[in-house]
Amino acid sequence: MKITRILALVLALTLCCSVGLAESPAITDQEGASVSILAMNSWYSTVDLSNATLLNEIADRANVTIKWNLLDPTSYADSVSPMLASGQDLPDIVQLPDLDPQQTYLSSGMFVALDEHFDIMPNYKKYLDANPVIKALLTASDGHIYYVPQTVVTDSYQPVMMYNMPWIEKLGIEPPKTLDAFVEMLRAFRDQDMNGNGDTTDEIPMSVQSSFLPYMFGPAFGLDLVSGFYADEDGVVHYAQAEPEKYKAYLSFLNGLYEEGLLEVEFASLNRDQITSRFANDTTGVTYDFSWQMSTLYSAQYPNYDGETGIIVGVPPLSGEYEGYYVGRTPFSSVFGVNAKAADVELAVKFLDYAMSEEAQDLYVWGMEGLTYEVDADGNRSYLPRCTEDAIWYQGLGINAPCMPSQQSADATGVLLADWHVQAVKENEMPYNRVPFPATYATTEEASIVSMYLVDIQTYVDERAVAFICGYSDIETEFENYISTLKAMQIDEVLKVRQAQYDRYAAAMK
Repeated sequence: MKITRILALVLALTLCCSVGLAESPAITDQEGASVSILAMNSWYSTVDLSNATLLNEIADRANVTIKWNLLDPTSYADSVSPMLASGQDLPDIVQLPDLDPQQTYLSSGMFVALDEHFDIMPNYKKYLDANPVIKALLTASDGHIYYVPQTVVTDSYQPVMMYNMPWIEKLGIEPPKTLDAFVEMLRAFRDQDMNGNGDTTDEIPMSVQSSFLPYMFGPAFGLDLVSGFYADEDGVVHYAQAEPEKYKAYLSFLNGLYEEGLLEVEFASLNRDQITSRFANDTTGVTYDFSWQMSTLYSAQYPNYDGETGIIVGVPPLSGEYEGYYVGRTPFSSVFGVNAKAADVELAVKFLDYAMSEEAQDLYVWGMEGLTYEVDADGNRSYLPRCTEDAIWYQGLGINAPCMPSQQSADATGVLLADWHVQAVKENEMPYNRVPFPATYATTEEASIVSMYLVDIQTYVDERAVAFICGYSDIETEFENYISTLKAMQIDEVLKVRQAQYDRYAAAMK
């Protein structure tokens, strides 16, 4: 018995020494340490993440217990905003209901300035140093960083042009890359029996939600109509929808498509369900949507889709007088802050830092070997079949959980898709993606100006765009009045704000 105890003691000491040689993720040696978190629950109504396997694993490795307060994501903002307004009884870590663009919460002193704790946040500091754009976007007007982000992929799986490839092959042409070639293709789609059913009148050349038209054609005219605001090579900020020559040319082009029946009469009300139905019936040739939909939605509608060859495939952007590109999206989906009144601010800061570690991020994305993925002889990972066959089980583990600052991975996204789909994204999308105008923080005065003018300006712009495209208003005779009205609506005041914000962003980038 004594020998057994001695051997056990030696083994225990050996294990302790070996653990000591490796960097331990534990953020405290205090027994019973806990961190309270207010965050979103799963988007699946049947999944409760409060006891998710992977989130428990993260807590165990950090040596803390997480006290969750998880709320329905569909009503999260409505539930959390009043709690933040009162500022009472908040947990240690809070997932904000928005990105705090007007610095409402941070300016109240509600959250800790995390950069003042970077000496105990090595993982987060390393992440920011490796991602200067994100660091600049998170830098508040006072120069401090208050939040840890949850990010999405920005250089892949964004909105792209998609063509009906069997129709392209039937015409015997290459997928067009210029506006002129694109229009010629649309005319052929309109006039020929592309689906081979004997009816030359049931083809709809292009089916696009109106919100995607700026993505689709704006860059060919030298305009980022998605962000609206953009900075030129000299750092001067412009409002794309107020550029006299370029925006007028864009509207004239769309009006021409409308007059020819290449942009359908109901374009302003078209939705994704209608477009999906058209592809299911093989009656449309072009759409524009998030490239995730290529195989998962649109190609899958075709009975002859075999998973090996794409039917509705993403292609490079269109060019006109200007070279085409795709507009990405802002990298943030949400942000997390540490309550300045937390019972143990240092512990909360350390946990949020561990949540940003490479180890924790790997758990969010891949899960655990043998449970969610396997590794082949070459060291490549692949998800186990149940991950793609049972979404409820997979999400219930805590993969990419919305309640943690997870950073989406393009590689992990790609393994869930057909090979042709991933290849199309790499070749036809990723080389053309550009970051949007930076969504930086606004001071109180700036926020007041933007809220006073910009909503009305955007409403007016949207209404006039439809009128010009459909020919209800004549572009040649009424466009000058449109520009004058924007000036009267104080677009120049809004531009001053955006210029100041961009200048702060540029300074933070340096």
